[in-house]
Amino acid sequence: MSSTTVAEGGRAAKPPRGRYAFDPSAHAERIAVVLREVAAAPETPSPAELQLLLRRFPRAWPCADDAARGGVYSKSELIRGARHLDADGGLERHGIALTLPELLVRLRRKPIRTLSGVAPVTVLTKPFPCPGKCIFCPSDVRMPKSYLSDEPGAQRAAEHQFDPYRQTLSRLLTLHNTGHRVDKVELIVLGGTWSFYPEAYQVWFIRRCFDALHDFAAGAREMQEGWSPAIDFRRLDQRVDGVRRGRGPTPEAPSYNRIVRAFDPGPRPGDQRRNGDGEPAVGAAADWEALAEAHRRNESSTVRCVGLVVETRPDRIDEAEVLRIRRLGATKVQIGFQSLDDEVLRLNRRGHDVAATRRAMGLLRAAGFKIHAHWMPNLYGSSPQRDLDDYRRMFGDPDFRPDELKIYPCSLIESAELMAYWQDGRWRPYSHDELLEVLRGCLEATPRYCRLTRVIRDIPGTDIVDGNKLTNFRQIAERDLERRGGRSLDIRARELRGERVQAEQLELRRTEYEASHGAELFVEAVTADDRIAGFLRLQLPRRPDATWIDELKGSAMIREVHVYGAVVALGQRREGRAQHAGLGTRLVEEAAEVAARRGFARLAVISAIGTREWYRRLGFRDGELYMVRPLATDSWERR
Repeated sequence: MSSTTVAEGGRAAKPPRGRYAFDPSAHAERIAVVLREVAAAPETPSPAELQLLLRRFPRAWPCADDAARGGVYSKSELIRGARHLDADGGLERHGIALTLPELLVRLRRKPIRTLSGVAPVTVLTKPFPCPGKCIFCPSDVRMPKSYLSDEPGAQRAAEHQFDPYRQTLSRLLTLHNTGHRVDKVELIVLGGTWSFYPEAYQVWFIRRCFDALHDFAAGAREMQEGWSPAIDFRRLDQRVDGVRRGRGPTPEAPSYNRIVRAFDPGPRPGDQRRNGDGEPAVGAAADWEALAEAHRRNESSTVRCVGLVVETRPDRIDEAEVLRIRRLGATKVQIGFQSLDDEVLRLNRRGHDVAATRRAMGLLRAAGFKIHAHWMPNLYGSSPQRDLDDYRRMFGDPDFRPDELKIYPCSLIESAELMAYWQDGRWRPYSHDELLEVLRGCLEATPRYCRLTRVIRDIPGTDIVDGNKLTNFRQIAERDLERRGGRSLDIRARELRGERVQAEQLELRRTEYEASHGAELFVEAVTADDRIAGFLRLQLPRRPDATWIDELKGSAMIREVHVYGAVVALGQRREGRAQHAGLGTRLVEEAAEVAARRGFARLAVISAIGTREWYRRLGFRDGELYMVRPLATDSWERR
């Protein structure tokens, strides 16, 4: 980048046009002044207060090696400057009276992103044919099935042409540059039906995500040059006509599957060649050993995968698929219930019945997965009262009872076949009051062991043809519930975020409930006012020797351990923060004691790749797919 010039009379000349490359060393002196002011403030400045401060100390130019155009520093520039100053002899040497982590807390953009204890990194698989024929599902052929090209996460994926490595590295860079720690990453793989993609693609996709974690940990701070892009689905100009498809498939009204398959036919089955981006051919053998090596590297990395999520349909789950998902390193499965009413499923051409959902839940729970369900009110053939009955069935029937839940009221999207039903009057979106009635009832009926991660899908209003376009409907429903004297007790409504907490002041509270294979124990560490700082899910099978997974025979199972609070660096402790205060260990020891008292000889855990080292320190030993700790049951009887 060429340097700027100074015109006669000392006035700075207009910097050259072109790409702006911010160099923190060139701005170090001015940024140090700003950071001293930020550190001297009694608390984190509000956005308005920070803007006033930045206007007092505008960006300095000309500089030796950048093309800044004046104006004020952005938060990301202040963060890069803070890291530069910390490396250049430490912030204290520059008169800044906070440590780098403390300073980043004050500068962090969108702090809510990591306040649940992990840094979420969401990546999307490429558009691919879907086994489902749901009339409500969007059919944007530029996206994997059910996703829309206007959604922010989808736009990021399309920008990188669905390459897993670039998506992962890009998200890590964004989080890092906006002040978030990325030591503990939850990798969320979305897009279509994961279990319908070829095995070779699945293995390659996950390995490349882990490669990006490794490279970022090794210091990669920019995209690799020379990347050979995959096929660019943004160039696909065909669209699915929802109205015409809803009135019956014809050659003039092609389906999502037909358009996507024609645009990206891929290699023939059995072809061992690679695509231009290194993606394996559909028939190529899966390189499981390369994935296993990527897993091993991540166990001791400074950027670890502490959770891996994939999403699928109930009718794609069998024993072999459960083991394959586990072998990939997954610890959580998002699964589309949509409804637990066979008639509603049939009318919406879902392609499976409630019995398939019941079987899938049993297999996934027996294998220890966290289960994140999707449920949709306002489907064709339902009603507000029918939806409320269905929701109560979901938590009343032991075969369901998900750990997490997304409530996605049906939205009318132009590419969905539901458009034809709307046009001829067979279906209509709920009114504001009807939707409020349903969501208020759902919030009130959600048990304390479940986390409602979403209540409205964040679809851009421009994509919704008719119906609700408010994305803050959860807040509306919560306020309405509170006015009526109720409150939501789900995990998300009670979790600690940026609040300070002392671990010794937390009480362990147990909630036990029946599930498909036995008892589930939800152990939560709560404050005096019932705020949740951490929790553990313990499965206590009725017949522990009857499992179809040999290494789990005789075992109780830890399905999840989660400690809330902003992400704290691995191995560090912060006063007043829940993470790294021994709370996770306390929860695991509570689970071991309960399991031993109930007569279990072993305690298993479905460990993420990046948490294996921690579980080893707690006495767990590596198995093929799980980690197991022997329990001395008689020692508890002597106490």
